[in-house]
Parts: sequence; structure tokens; C-alpha cells
Amino acid sequence: MTDGTLLNSLNPAQKKAVLATDGPILILAGAGSGKTRVLTYKVAYLILEKEIPAGNILMVTFTNKAAGEMKDRITSLLKKSDDRHVSDLPFAGTFHSLCARILRRHGRAIGITPDFLIYDSQDTKDAIKEVLENLGLDQKRFHPPAVTSNISQAKNELISAIEYQQIARGYFQENIVKVYIEYQKLLRESNALDFDDLLFFTVELFRKDKETAGYYQNLFKYVLVDEYQDTNHAQYELTRLLSKRWRNICVVGDASQSIYAWRGADFRNILRFKEDFPDCKVFHLEQNYRSTQTILSAAYSIVSRNNSHPILKLWTEKSGGELITSFQARNEQEEALFVIGKITESKYKNSHLHFSDFAVLYRTNAQSRVLEEALLHTGLPYILVGGVRFYERKEIKDVLSYLRLLINPKDSISYRRIEKLGKKKMARFMDFAGNFRSEIKKNNLSSLEVMDKALQESSYLDLYDKNNEEDLYRLENIKELRSVASQFPNLNNFLENVALVEQEYLPDRPANDNKKDAITLMTLHAAKGLEFRNIFMVGMEEGLFPHARSIMEPMELEEERRLCYVGITRAMDKLYLTYTSRRLYFGQRSTNPVSRFLLDIPQDLVQQSTEQVI
Repeated sequence: MTDGTLLNSLNPAQKKAVLATDGPILILAGAGSGKTRVLTYKVAYLILEKEIPAGNILMVTFTNKAAGEMKDRITSLLKKSDDRHVSDLPFAGTFHSLCARILRRHGRAIGITPDFLIYDSQDTKDAIKEVLENLGLDQKRFHPPAVTSNISQAKNELISAIEYQQIARGYFQENIVKVYIEYQKLLRESNALDFDDLLFFTVELFRKDKETAGYYQNLFKYVLVDEYQDTNHAQYELTRLLSKRWRNICVVGDASQSIYAWRGADFRNILRFKEDFPDCKVFHLEQNYRSTQTILSAAYSIVSRNNSHPILKLWTEKSGGELITSFQARNEQEEALFVIGKITESKYKNSHLHFSDFAVLYRTNAQSRVLEEALLHTGLPYILVGGVRFYERKEIKDVLSYLRLLINPKDSISYRRIEKLGKKKMARFMDFAGNFRSEIKKNNLSSLEVMDKALQESSYLDLYDKNNEEDLYRLENIKELRSVASQFPNLNNFLENVALVEQEYLPDRPANDNKKDAITLMTLHAAKGLEFRNIFMVGMEEGLFPHARSIMEPMELEEERRLCYVGITRAMDKLYLTYTSRRLYFGQRSTNPVSRFLLDIPQDLVQQSTEQVI
């Protein structure tokens, strides 16, 4: 087979990137530019043309799904070209699966036996809680999720418990050190590793055991890493060590799509790669195969305001394209109805469109509530990706259980749910509830007043840490439940409305998640890597997107811009950006200015919709 036969479906930039095989290579690949295609063709080229044994090639990515897709594509390419190679594929997997395999085989060198257990996130939280109890540390002051996050960040930075002890400052960090040390002891006694340990100890193994390091450095002559902008320090160091001998390392990434800083991802690894490998070859993949030029130009106008990372200017042969539609709704209900109206209208005008061609993206999970209710009422099918339906979220069910017990102390289901949060807390709340029931009737307290009082007396919000990203989303959901409460002042009516909405979640309803042809609802973070013909980005208001937490922090604001860029570049044909004059959000009616991101887009790319929503 000749080079041309294998590579004739690639564009010139892709072909150059594939043909460059030896030495350090950095491929800056924009959204929709075919980076997976380039990686898989590069592997096929190495096997078929350079005759590199598959066992000498390593492909590392972040999800099992992505790894599976790469294997399938490589298998398909090899089958088309030469069946002899199909039975022998390179290792393609996640960082964690690679490290687990290495540690099971060679971990004894640093005291890790082959039969170690792997603790998942829930196991880790339970173990941290046990350590906190053993140390007598107050879990209100040392929230388990916050403690877990701190230890995880330390491991991602390759900081051991002893090293953390040397840099810890202040009462909180000094106690984190104690927890870290005891937590690692508990893991050792249980013959277990958590997910962060898999990376941490593999790097330690390579640093301490030169023989094992040499074996893998010799074995993997070619190392390819996907989504490089999402790597943390431990992953960066691991790939650097693996490629130390042959220096044939190819990394693919796009700093403009780095949106996981809160998970430890560091887009600056792209810059560090160029510093550590000054002789690296850099390739730019800027031809986009997904979106119209209008959409790409809008995305660029937003992300190009960042100055801390390289920005690719994407182009496409799909010149022009429909203008972006912006819509100012009077409130969040009208915003939801506008979305539904446009989906219905588009499907009516174009019989080839399916519900699955539409996605609605939002900044926070709490925003799904109004959209879900509107879709349920109109009977349109929808799928909630990467999340749980609003009224099925744990924190929402917990708060509703408190309220139901205030109405009916004999509600055994709610009682058992609250009891799981702590029997002492339960007893205190039931004592309070006995007196408070009469006060609700006597003073005709509103649902919102009752809810706020119940949250105060139960100390339920103390379970969550405002410095933990996951907890913040839960707190935002609880605040959004206040929005519902404010719309139904009578507590019985409020709970009845919730029950009716929950009833619509039943499997025989049109909106159930088993429907394949359905509108997709998801957060902007969950949308990364996906594409839809039509995208609605709702809540384009200052304080909501960009989020209020990021506005005063330049680096966090840059990440919000990248998140907006990711959202916009999910759209293939049509993009809608909506915002409201007034929004009932977190139980309060607020008026926020339109998002700066919408204002950043040149006006000749946007048309303002003036239609009335009925």
C-alpha cells in the first residue's frame, strides 16, 4: 500500500500531521477539525507503512468511550488495507486503565500487591468520613467532599502526604494533612487504591524503579495522547516519563476547549510541552467539518479575547450559514416556550429534522427545571444528559421530605429518607416540627417561609461545602426549589404541584429517557465532544453565564469564555442565544444585563427575534 492510498481522504493539514511520526509532535486541533481521524490514521500509518508492531504503540485518552471509538476506527482502517494486522491492535485506553495494568504487573516494587482493590468515588467518600470520625474532626467544619477534593488535588500534583505536611498553612490545611496520612493508612490496610493513586503510584514506580520504567520506555516506541488540554500534572509527568527513551510522543489538544480546571485539568500543559520539547513539530488543524462559518466566527469573537493560551481561527467550506438568532424573553417561562416553539416550527418546516437534532444547553443544572416542566406540559420527548431530572435529585428529594413531614408526620417514606441523614438530626427536626405545624396555620406562612425555616432548623445546608464544585451545584438546585415555592405560596399546593410534575416522569409518558428521538437537555460542560444540527444556549445573562463566581477572577472568566466557545461550536447549522428581562432564579426575581459573550459577537452575525411567544 502507498501513503496516498491510505491518506487520500485527509485534507493537506491532516496529512502533514499524520506523516510526521518521529520526535515530539504537538497537534493543535480545533473543534470539529477531525482530531480523532488524525490520531487513528496516524496509528494505521505507523502499522501499515512504517511497519511498527502494534504492541509498540500506546494511545491514551480520557474515557472508555473515546478509547473504544479509536479501536473501532483503527480496526476498520486496517481491515480495509491489510487484514493481517487486525488481530494485533495497539493499547488504546484511559490513563487509569493503563496505570492499573502497570501496577498489577509491577507494583510490588513499591509495595503494591497485584490483587489491590480500586476504590470508586463513593468508596473514597466513605473512607474519608471514617477517617474524620476516627480523628474526631467536625464534619461541618471539615466537609468530606472538600477534604476529598483537597487530597485529590494534592495527588494530581504528585504531592504526597509528607510533602503536603511541609507546605500546609493554616488550621484547615494542617488538619487535611492528618486526614491525608490516615486515609493513606486506611487504603494500605484495605489493600486498596483510589483513582488518583493509580496515576500517583505509577509515576512513583517509574521514578523509583528504573528497570520497570526502562521496560515501558523501551516497549512504547510511539506514545499518542488525546485531549491534552485536559491533562493534570500527574498525567503530564506520566506521558513525559513513558516517552523518555524514544521521544516519539504526539499530543493532540485545543486550549480553547479546556473547561475542566475544577477537576485539575491544566491547559498550560500544552505550553509546557513546547518548553520541555523545544524541538517539537507543531501542526494546526483549523478546517472545521461541523459548523457554518457564521457559527465559527461567533465562537472566535468570544474566545479570542482570552490571552493566556493559543487560539485557533477555524474556517470551513460551509461558507455563510444562517444568522445566529438572539431572543429576549420576559421571563424564564417565556424563554422555555420560545425554545419549544422554535423546535416545533423547525420540524414542521423541515420534515427531515428529528427531535434528536435539537439540544438545549445551560450553565447550571438548576436551569433544567423550567425547561423540563415546559417540555413535560407540552408532551415533547426529551433526554437529560449527564444529570438527574430536577425533582429526582437527591438534595431536592431530601428537602421535599422535610416539607412533607411538616404536613404529615406519619409519612414513613419521608421519615426513613431523613433518618438516613442522621438519627439525632432527625429527632431534633421532629421536635421542632411538632411546634412549627401550628405556627404555619396560625400565621398563614408561605411555602417559601416554611422551606427556609425547615432548612434552618434541620441544618441541612451544612451538609454541603460552598468551596466544592459538586456541592455548589446541589446548593443551586435547592435555591431553584425556592423559585417553585415562591410560585405556590400555599404549602399543600406547592407539594401537590411537585407531585404532579413527578407523575409526568413515569415511563409511559412521552418525555421518558428511553425515547431515542428526543430533545437533548444538558449543561455546557456535558456537551463537550458532541454535535447537533440546532443548538439553543439559554440564560445568556451576566451572573448566570458568565457565572457570578467567575466574573471577578480573570483566569476563571477565561474558562467561562472557553465554555461558551465549546457550547457554540456544538452547533452544525443553527444557533439560538436566549436571555430574559427578569428571571426567577434561586427564589428571587432578578434583572441581569445581557451576557458580555452575546455582546462580543459582531452584530452582522446576529438577528434579534422580535416575535411574540403565546
